[in-house]
Amino acid sequence: MEKIGPYRLRNNLFLAPMVGVSDTPFREICANQGAGLTIGEMLTCNSDLWQNERNRRKQIRPRIAGPQVVQIAGADPQKMAEAAVLNEQAGVDAIDINMGCPAKTVLKKAAGSALLREPGLVESILRSVVGAVSIPVTLKIRTGWCPQSRNGVEIAKLAQDCGVQLLTVHGRTRQDRFRGQAEYDTIAEIKQAVQIPLIANGDIDCPHKAAFVLRHTNADGIMVGRAAQGRPWIFREIETFLREGRLHSAPVLHEQWIVIAEHVKKLHDFYGSAKGVLFARKHVSGYVRNLPMAREYLKTFNQLDCGQAQLELLECYFDALTEQHGAIAA
Repeated sequence: MEKIGPYRLRNNLFLAPMVGVSDTPFREICANQGAGLTIGEMLTCNSDLWQNERNRRKQIRPRIAGPQVVQIAGADPQKMAEAAVLNEQAGVDAIDINMGCPAKTVLKKAAGSALLREPGLVESILRSVVGAVSIPVTLKIRTGWCPQSRNGVEIAKLAQDCGVQLLTVHGRTRQDRFRGQAEYDTIAEIKQAVQIPLIANGDIDCPHKAAFVLRHTNADGIMVGRAAQGRPWIFREIETFLREGRLHSAPVLHEQWIVIAEHVKKLHDFYGSAKGVLFARKHVSGYVRNLPMAREYLKTFNQLDCGQAQLELLECYFDALTEQHGAIAA
């Protein structure tokens, strides 16, 4: 499966729409590193809030090949449909509906994975959104609200009947949040129950795990989330392994530095000098966490309040690592 509706994808490897992580700069980096599809951070269906800075930035589309997908969240069928229409009018290529987020702030509004407890409302939302737009509508869910009520198969069948063109399933219930290990048996059951493409999500952190999940679930693709933080080249590694049966060498230190520096520059440009520095701290921490001297380096890096100083310290750090440890990979 390398298509969504009429749109052809590079591959069947998706970047998860992680709030606070999958912003425009990170989506561009992951696309450059082999992700076939990246989905924007969750956007509220309340368009009255779209003009605040955070939501406004979520609507800035990345400069990447392939379809532009916006994820919307909410519990009001009419507002969800209106949000979908506004995004279509703005040039978005597909709408993804969030029914998988376990965050308490989302659940308080009866949205995200809270909707899995109300199949009737799920159907109303899906029919309203699908009927309001001409572009493909996709859906992201969890396997259920809790282990005692895994109703993923029921929700998946509803989605198919409502005209949803692709389904992503995270192998945990809402109650699980991100604890424990994802389970894939339920995803396999869902795949057997529907004909629309299914993307498996949850704990996919290396090429071998990606291959296992695809075999076990018979899914049409996979979605990578937390494992891409600080390691966006995981998409290229998985792509090579699935297509050629060989492991793609992780980038050596100099190659890592090039990717990280590009990402940091994008963050500075996207958020401006002040906020760009703050966002860079978060992402750089993910990049270097497994490298030598990372703790000492981050103490200094996180005190910098100048973008150029961040880039210069990054270069010095990787030069020092290369000199002391050679061209090691992550």
